[in-house]
Amino acid sequence: MNKELEHSFVTQLEENQNIVHKICRLYTNDSDAHNDLFQEITIQLWRAFPKFRGEAKFSTWMYRVALNTAITLYRKSKRSIQTQDFEAISFKISADPYDDTTEQQLKLMYSAVKNLNDIDKALVFLYLEDKNYKEISETLGITEVNARVKMNRIKEKLRTILNP
Repeated sequence: MNKELEHSFVTQLEENQNIVHKICRLYTNDSDAHNDLFQEITIQLWRAFPKFRGEAKFSTWMYRVALNTAITLYRKSKRSIQTQDFEAISFKISADPYDDTTEQQLKLMYSAVKNLNDIDKALVFLYLEDKNYKEISETLGITEVNARVKMNRIKEKLRTILNP
């Protein structure tokens, strides 16, 4: 891969890395697992980047790859995430330390969301990121109508979990 493409990837990843951190927070329970998943998602993004055609925004494409990676690894392991050797990748990305102090008020919500199935978690995540139903449907590969119906059902589930 040429240096220009590599630079473009690193720049866009660094600008959007909070997306990956938030997904990692949804699918992991400790900082080691969070860091391992972040690394694995980064590797999968790098591998998939040459196929990125720009038909969707980089962040939308990134959501899809990151969520698919997290869901796949979560389903495979349920406990620990097996990662690949990061040293084999020739580029280095400076990852800002993840600081969740500003999200303390969402702790209960995250806890409730973790009780949902994988697809519902992804839908809630995109909804909380202020993605419209068109973007959600494109990212998850479902229809807009299906995304709306699922979201209404999820809201009811979360109300039940948060207010038993």
